[in-house]
Amino acid sequence: MSGLARENVAGAKRVVVKVGSSSISGENSDQITPLVDALAEAYGRGTEVVLISSGAVATGMPFLNLEERPSDVATQQAAAAVGQNVLIFRYQESLDRYGIAAGTVLLTEGDALKEPHRSNTRRALERLLDLRILPVVNENDTVAVYGLRFGSNDRLAALVATLIRADLLIMLSDVDALYTKPPHLPGAEKLDFIAADDPLDGFEFSSSGATGVGTGGASTKVVAARLATEAGTAVLVTSTELAGAALRGEHVGTWFEPRASEERRALL
Repeated sequence: MSGLARENVAGAKRVVVKVGSSSISGENSDQITPLVDALAEAYGRGTEVVLISSGAVATGMPFLNLEERPSDVATQQAAAAVGQNVLIFRYQESLDRYGIAAGTVLLTEGDALKEPHRSNTRRALERLLDLRILPVVNENDTVAVYGLRFGSNDRLAALVATLIRADLLIMLSDVDALYTKPPHLPGAEKLDFIAADDPLDGFEFSSSGATGVGTGGASTKVVAARLATEAGTAVLVTSTELAGAALRGEHVGTWFEPRASEERRALL
């Protein structure tokens, strides 16, 4: 049995959407409204939607009078503690227009990997979805030192998607798709479709975002996409401004084909 096909996205039962810091913080904080519009449209079709949202540190920085992402962990944690509060307020304020309630879920990798935390996390998320709550998930940056220093929410998004057996993971950033090399470089070509066994060794994926406020780049999305597709979840990588088009099943971004069920490898 195969996983979700690209042409069937609009009918997906359960979708995880991940958005990066630079797309919804700072000068782009007004992009929360169109993002919520896209999520609400899918929600209105009956789709179960989980939002993985980075941005706690970046959102908290102005409140601490910080112009650049702090390099020390303690200040990052302080910014995250302030920013998470503001970020969720902004999401809920926008969701109120549709009568949708958000549920805040802060996780570390251990919550998605280690028992009994893993089972508890799955049970909580699935109960929220049963109640038609829209979970807004972020890494618990105030305590997750590893995530602050070396990780990104791309991996967390893949772990959550596989944990709740989502049909599709959509990873949003500032770029409309993945390219064979950074898109501003000569000769960069857009990648439209990546099969489960397609080799990607020859491509030059960037390791960090362009704005300096987030921790993920194209390379972390590729790793996360492979993680999710190995477990049978389809993945689409595109820009935040194309979130609505992506959720409607329009042909945008880079599609990672999920591995067929008989070939899937155990993730955990």
